[in-house]
Amino acid sequence: MLYYFFNGITNTQQYIAIAFVSAFVVCFILLKLKLPFLPKDKGREFAVNGEVSKGKIRGTGLVMISTFVLCSVFLIPATKELIFYNILIFLEMLSGYLDDASDTPWSDYKKGFIDFIVCVVISIVFVYNNPTTIMILDYKIYIHPILYIALSTILFWVGINVTNCSDGVDGLCGSLSTITLLSISLIFFSQIGNQYTVYSFIMVGILISYLCFNSSPSSQLMGDAGSRPIGLIIVLMILKSSHPISYLLLSAVLLVDGIAGLIKIFLKRFLKIEVLKNIRTPIHDEMRKNHGWSDTQVLVRFCIIQVFISTIQFIICK
Repeated sequence: MLYYFFNGITNTQQYIAIAFVSAFVVCFILLKLKLPFLPKDKGREFAVNGEVSKGKIRGTGLVMISTFVLCSVFLIPATKELIFYNILIFLEMLSGYLDDASDTPWSDYKKGFIDFIVCVVISIVFVYNNPTTIMILDYKIYIHPILYIALSTILFWVGINVTNCSDGVDGLCGSLSTITLLSISLIFFSQIGNQYTVYSFIMVGILISYLCFNSSPSSQLMGDAGSRPIGLIIVLMILKSSHPISYLLLSAVLLVDGIAGLIKIFLKRFLKIEVLKNIRTPIHDEMRKNHGWSDTQVLVRFCIIQVFISTIQFIICK
């Protein structure tokens, strides 16, 4: 593949730059084509400004994640572990795309079941190929593989859903995911290693190309086909760093934005308990509807908050 061509010619930083630029260019060209088989958004009845999205190209996550997988195949030496990750990320994208393209949205139970299966399998693959020792500050803690699989399955599932919840404001999911992936890659570069740093920067290049079309007023939306597998990738990179607790800070805004809604739905549906009755979820809808923030204010303020929190994580780790 192409990594054999670049091998020995460039240093690590140059190779990361090549991977980033390659992913950006390929994804940008494909998104620019406005592929005719991508569905159109039907609008969301209960979302703030949901009608504004009606008629826009939706499901461009199909292009983004397909580009991500292809670039990783061509630019990163193949290992069984990486092949499995690519397959599972692609399958998560495909389930999201089929939901995006469906005339009738899939039920939460159907999507949740598919997410659960993907999360369990990717957790098993991770544990099979990596140590189950985690770092909390300077302390190493060994976790039994079975317990690690259970905990990482929960983390993957949360990651999928909170990232998906943030995809309701132009540029928000793409921008926050970019900040999170860059923060993980830069803070934990030595732990993640060259291969998965390149893996992360390929996704960053794709996200930035997508933001060219998703900045307000957007013309394209990634849909579940993009947001859900991006959540998988973020958690995978966190686990590769051996600092899973850092997810709380490096994805803090994604978590706060989405977790309240997940808790609210879970308690009401399964325990018949109603909480946060006067707060709209995701939180970005609360800020727009009840606090008068514009879409741009939500995007910029949320990103600023995440940059500051990521800086705190950087200080803690140093």
